Parts: sequence; C-alpha cells; structure tokens
Amino acid sequence: MTPFPTMGKGGQGKAVVLKNVSQCKRPGIGLIRRWACASLLVAGMFPVAALPAPGPTPQEADFLARHWPGDTIPPQGPPPKDYTSLESSLSAADCGVCHPRQYEDWKTTLHSRAMGPGVAGQTVDMREEDPATARMCWRCHAPLTEQQPLLQRPADGRWVENPAFDAGLQHQGLTCAACHVRAHRRFGPPARADSEPSAHAGFNVQTAFGKSAFCAHCHQFPPGDYALNGKLMENTYNEWLASDYARQGVQCQDCHMPDRRHLWRGIHDPAMVKKAVTITVSGAQNPLKVGDTLAATIRVLNSGTGHYFPTYVTPKVFVRAQLTDASGETVAGSLREAIIGRETTPDLSREIYDTRIAPGDSVDIVYAHPLPRPGLQLQIEVRVEPDHFYERFYRGLLESGTPKKGRAAIEQALVNAQQSSFVIFEQTLLLDIRSMP
Repeated sequence: MTPFPTMGKGGQGKAVVLKNVSQCKRPGIGLIRRWACASLLVAGMFPVAALPAPGPTPQEADFLARHWPGDTIPPQGPPPKDYTSLESSLSAADCGVCHPRQYEDWKTTLHSRAMGPGVAGQTVDMREEDPATARMCWRCHAPLTEQQPLLQRPADGRWVENPAFDAGLQHQGLTCAACHVRAHRRFGPPARADSEPSAHAGFNVQTAFGKSAFCAHCHQFPPGDYALNGKLMENTYNEWLASDYARQGVQCQDCHMPDRRHLWRGIHDPAMVKKAVTITVSGAQNPLKVGDTLAATIRVLNSGTGHYFPTYVTPKVFVRAQLTDASGETVAGSLREAIIGRETTPDLSREIYDTRIAPGDSVDIVYAHPLPRPGLQLQIEVRVEPDHFYERFYRGLLESGTPKKGRAAIEQALVNAQQSSFVIFEQTLLLDIRSMP
C-alpha cells in the first residue's frame, strides 16, 4: 500500500491508501481531491430570511445539560401513585402499546441493538476487570441507571451491585426511556396539530428534541477527549456544525428521523448510503488500441450527508476496478483498489490514514492500466463494509483469548460483522479495443 498525498482545504495534505491488489507493488488507482460547494446541495430547503441558528438556544443548551448529565442517567425513582403499571414501565414494548409506530420503527434500528453481542460480549468481562471502562460503553449503549449492573459509590469510589438493575431492560439498548423519560416524567418535541391528547399527566415540551445538539451526547466526544492525529475519535456533531447543512438549518433529525420516524438509518443501510453519495465514471474514451493505457476516473461526491463520509472509524468504503474478458475472468494484474475511511491500529493508538470525504467534497479515483488485448471491459464496484474495524477487532479478541464469559457473544458479533457489507455502485464499461495494424 502506498499513500498518495492529496490537497484539501487550506492546502492540508492528506493520505489516501492505494494498492495494486494483485501485486501490491505500485498503485494503479490515484486519488485527487476536489472541492464542491455544499451550499448548492441544501440551498432552497429553507427561506434565507428564516434560517434557524444551527446550534441550541441558551434555553435548549441548559435543558440538554440537565437531560444528559454525565455517564449515567439518574435513577427514575418511584413512579407517581396514580400511574398504572404500564405508565411506570421503562420497557420499550410497554411504550409501544400507545406508540406502536415508533416502537415498530425502533425495533428495526441499531439503537434497539445497542447492547448487541459486540458490546455485551466485551462488557460482561469488563464489568469485573475494568468497570470504569464498562461504564464508558454503557454511557451510550445502555445509559439508564436501571440498565447498568454496577454503580460507583460517590463516597469512596467503590463499585457495588446496582439493586435497580434490570437485565431485560439492558438488553433493549438505547430504549425509549433513555431519550424521553426522566424521574418518570415524559419529555418530547412539540406535539403535532393532529396528535392525541397526552397521557402521563402531560409531557414536558422541549424544542431541543429537534436539534442536532440532542444527538451530540453520544455522537460527539468533548474537547480534550480521546483523539488521534489531532482529531477526536467521535466528531460527528462538529463535522455537521462546520458544514453548510448546519448553516442552512438542516438538523440530524431531518435525515435520520424523517417525518419524526424513529428509524436512524445510517452506514449499515444500503438505501441510506446510496442517497449519501453521487458516483460517476468518466474517461475510457473509445476507440482504443492494444497497448494503450486505459484511463478512467471514478468520482465519489459526498452529496447527501452533513458530516464526513463515513463519519466514524469503523466503516470503510472500497472502490475497486478491474479489466475482465467476455467470460468474466480478471486480466492478471489489473485489479486496483482505493479505500475511503479512517484507518487506525486495532488498539486505537495510531492513525494510519484518513481519506474520508467532507460534506460537499469529492474524491477522484483514477484507474490506469495498459490494454493487453481486444475484447475487454472495465468493471467498477463500490462496496461498503460498515463493520470493517470491528471485524478485525473481534477476530483479534478471539485469537488473544481475552473474552471469557463473553466469548460466545464475540463470536456471534464477528459473524454479524462479516455479513454486513453491501454494494452501492456497479458499472461495466465495454471497451472498443482494436489490434495494432
């Protein structure tokens, strides 16, 4: 693999990983970064005179500080005496009795699987060996006090069993109550005009539920938190804040919760990812002659996300191109690959490269290879591996023998990661290659 320096905004050099897949000697795909105007992507979505401020108002910021107070949401305490058992419950299924659409949406999401086998398999051992790190995971994956098996006593810092722990509730991951319930009071966005009258003795209306800042508690590391190469490991909210999407008032919820649907589709969803980017192919001008060097450019434009594509360290996007004959056989040495993403060492101690695409930015991937004979075609594929980092990480855990109680869960997490990839773009270019006279 050879890093190819490209120029970003302000002349900042970046490294793009390139490799000749068949020989691993010299790159056959080069990348050149070009900058587009993101304002063209979102202009017209809001009247210019009515553009809202991107961040929270002072009142919203005060609410968010209280709503997301730290690593653990405080215990709910005893419910009001006039609450039914259904109203007193923190279970998503019980919320679904009166909110069936939201519940059915939630069941399809990664939020509902936030305590899936990957996290559960690590924290089941971690809670005994390193409970402080386990709580860092629970902070977003199971944030309610009632979801966490251990509590740290403020008086002496000792970790003790949590008498309110509910294993079934922990399994629900980021459940309804994590966002909407505090001390058994319900919080949510302003009601729609056609909404039914609220139960729960009313609910606390908060406009912050419609702001990107609401998501930042789990999708943004604070200043001074863990970073590599000067960049926070989780920086999605800041990426959005620096984009034209923020300046145009397009919030996270506009894309990830359309029409208030509780869907939160992202990098694991093929339809969502296809909307995020625009991929075009140019060059490869016919006719060509045997011995000519074929040159084609694959442009990947971040045309539909308000943050980097992809935003986090775990996914990778593989752009592959190769020459094939009429039978589908690959011409030896013609397969080339470029990777879009942020690569680190498995222990997150060092950044290896960062080729992610900022909002409105594009990357040109140049394929070049000599044409050895007639009758060939150029095949291009763009494949997303949402769990690329996790696949290597889980395999490393299993090989090291680290998981004990969580081994079976980590094995299942590895299988899930290996099955998560999908293709977002395929194109075959027929080449008119003529023999030399």
